[in-house]
Amino acid sequence: MNKITDTVYYVGVNDKNIDLFEGQYAVPKGMAYNSYVVLDDKIAVMDTVDKNFTHEWLDNISAALDGRKPDYLVVQHMEPDHSANIKNFMNTYPEAKIVANAKTFSMISQFFGDDFADRQVVVKNCESLDLGERALTFLFAPMVHWPEVMMTYDSKDEILFSADGFGKFGALDADEEWDDEARRYYIGIVGKYGAQVQNVLKKAKDMDIRIICPLHGPVLTENLGHYIGLYDTWSSYAFEDDGVVIAYTSIYGNTKAAAASLADKLKAKGAPQVVLYDLARCDMSVAVADAFRYSKLVLASPTYNAGIFPFMNHFIDALTERNFQNRTVAFIENGTWSPLAAKIMKEKLSACKNLTFAETTVSVRSALNREVEGSLNALADELCKDYVARSSDMANKNDLTALFKIGYGLYVVTCSDGKKDNGLIVNTVAQLTSQPNRVAVTINKANYSHHVISQSKKLNVCCLSTAAPFSIFKNFGFRSGRSCDKFEGISVSRSDNGLYFLNNYINSFMSLEVEQYVEFETHGMFICRITEARVLSDTDTMTYAYYQQNVKPKPATKGKKGYVCKVCGYVYEGDTLPDDFVCPLCKHGAADFEKIQ
Repeated sequence: MNKITDTVYYVGVNDKNIDLFEGQYAVPKGMAYNSYVVLDDKIAVMDTVDKNFTHEWLDNISAALDGRKPDYLVVQHMEPDHSANIKNFMNTYPEAKIVANAKTFSMISQFFGDDFADRQVVVKNCESLDLGERALTFLFAPMVHWPEVMMTYDSKDEILFSADGFGKFGALDADEEWDDEARRYYIGIVGKYGAQVQNVLKKAKDMDIRIICPLHGPVLTENLGHYIGLYDTWSSYAFEDDGVVIAYTSIYGNTKAAAASLADKLKAKGAPQVVLYDLARCDMSVAVADAFRYSKLVLASPTYNAGIFPFMNHFIDALTERNFQNRTVAFIENGTWSPLAAKIMKEKLSACKNLTFAETTVSVRSALNREVEGSLNALADELCKDYVARSSDMANKNDLTALFKIGYGLYVVTCSDGKKDNGLIVNTVAQLTSQPNRVAVTINKANYSHHVISQSKKLNVCCLSTAAPFSIFKNFGFRSGRSCDKFEGISVSRSDNGLYFLNNYINSFMSLEVEQYVEFETHGMFICRITEARVLSDTDTMTYAYYQQNVKPKPATKGKKGYVCKVCGYVYEGDTLPDDFVCPLCKHGAADFEKIQ
């Protein structure tokens, strides 16, 4: 029994005997089954534990109660590792009631042959239960990762009891970082249900959360933004870190040799992280988790029985059933007489969303030779193009094909006043002349960056690619750099002029030095010479039209009357939109609003 707050106690247990969680995930450091007691005028016990720990758990509850009796058992999730002792609890405390939703009670009946009809408190989504000084509010989280799941918010201590959310493998005394085992747990068990997790995160963002109490793993009390940020990344299928995972299967060692050779070439060309997995020997759940963690994936397999090697088949199935997407994927195949592996692997990934397949496919005919090494070099060049462009030592800093990336698109402009870095979204960048090369960037005077660039005379223009998620636009476009750090959590490097450029979601950038300034009523135009230009990828530039059609979420206009900003979705409620109205989020004027129909 551990004290979380003055009135909330941990009464869970550690399982050191389990070898496979859910019959498939190796847990060498055990597993925690968490349960909690909330003391108030009335007392609620949050969930039960695995069947092998009945008496230890009941002893923990008794110690926390200190002679009192519980009024409620709150059942958030019906998997047996959390619900196995419902009947034992109800027999031990015959005056207690079960608090759950309707789906949960139907499952209780299935598991125990009794739904405790005379002791039910059936709750609805967002309904609250009054315990005295606090209320418990129930937030339904269907398919995170069973349909009956709900989370519970304690208004007094600002605790989110998060069911399986924010859980991890490992007993509570396991000496390890949270991220790796939480990632493996999330991707393996919850990974398919990213959209449902995103819905829960949207509900949680409006709540004051001081403590997160999951059903597995440690109680989270510090740096909650880190954990919530990782869940946002994982559930939106964005990559967490730049790097390349090479997953291979090999029969006689030749495909393994090709994978190892590629790994060496990638490291030499500046890949920030290269991770190699032998799928026949590694923990498959770790390999799957890292495929979701990193930005690029190379699959290497021999052709086997006119198909692919069984371990590769299993690996790709594990990716696709968890909605693998938003990654760059490359292939290495091997075959002595009829290589088919690359074609089959690509077909198996065909249903995945937003995959970019490398143009170079390496085909090994039995064993490595000079031709294969040449193909591996070409693949390494392709996969490392953006890494090379980021490198101060290896980059081509006079690649004026960066000018070809300019269109009527959307850009991140970065600048600095010497003390603080800043950035913003702009949509007006144009090449004025080619001899000499001159570029114009127009910025609203209301933006803090206009003030900074006017003083520093320096800026970087980052050409956003179609891979850029909406979070980039929210971060750089909908808030002021004067009052926040826009680069917090953003992977960046510095160009020769000392300013940031984005490592991801751009296809090129240009460093500019202001030579002239043209003043307009609301905007200022900076006419600049190019001091550096790099191309990071061949991904298409994010045009304004592409942003509108594919990136920007549909505005929440249902039931509202007024006008909506076509740029960011801000809703102005009123019969008439003033001609001089400026959107408080993206700073666009009345011309960029349309009437809600």
